[in-house]
Amino acid sequence: MSETPRSRETGGDTSTGLPQRRTGHAFAHTPHRSDGRTPQTPRGARHPDPGGRPGTTPPVPGRPATLFSGIRPTAPLSPVSAAYALSALCVALFALTTWQVLASGPLLVPDTALSRALVRTVPDAVTQRLSDLGNVPVAVPVLLLAVVYAARRGNRRGAAAAALAMALVPALIVPLKEWTGRSGPLEPWASGYYPSGHTATAYVAYAGAALLVRPYARGRWPLPLAAALTALTATGLILRGYHWPLDVLASFLMCTPLLLGVQWATGHRRPG
Repeated sequence: MSETPRSRETGGDTSTGLPQRRTGHAFAHTPHRSDGRTPQTPRGARHPDPGGRPGTTPPVPGRPATLFSGIRPTAPLSPVSAAYALSALCVALFALTTWQVLASGPLLVPDTALSRALVRTVPDAVTQRLSDLGNVPVAVPVLLLAVVYAARRGNRRGAAAAALAMALVPALIVPLKEWTGRSGPLEPWASGYYPSGHTATAYVAYAGAALLVRPYARGRWPLPLAAALTALTATGLILRGYHWPLDVLASFLMCTPLLLGVQWATGHRRPG
């Protein structure tokens, strides 16, 4: 009968006391399996690390867990949700500027200073021509041509939305002018300058026409052209002294939701 390792280990020991545990670095740190064999993989010799880093027991794959590891990035807003958010922001800012005009709030101080620094810094012959771009006989026919063109191409919904937006401009501007009664930069005895009707007319007419023509145009020129015409109109009104800068800003804020409605209506009809 062959001698087992255990018999070799205890054969020469005649002591009746309990077996003494061996001490030593290798013995103390070598884990044992149920069958008595030493683990073959390095993982079995690892010890848990309270830091929770990869390679501990139990193993943690990938990057270490952090406080924000379970938070997923927010999904981007849909175009409709973004339009609603932008409209709400414009309405809130328009309400703020209107309140400042009615209450003669502190926002009028930088508005007045900026106007006095800019008025008539450019010859009137130039600024007058720029201001005329917001006249009804100049801007509205551009929109009417685009409305007719879009309707003939099958985009009747967008054409109707643009025409409605243009009709809402005087319906909103006239009561606001009478309600606020703000005087002009060069005519302190007059009233009815807030918000700017010329800016609103130019903005809705040129931008609305661009939104109607853009699906059928080659390239992206309609919107940049509309933005340039509207910006030139607003600049001419401020430099000529026809309106305060806040009057112009209020018109942009008021009309942006209208144009977002035109954009939505145009986008829901494929060009023919």
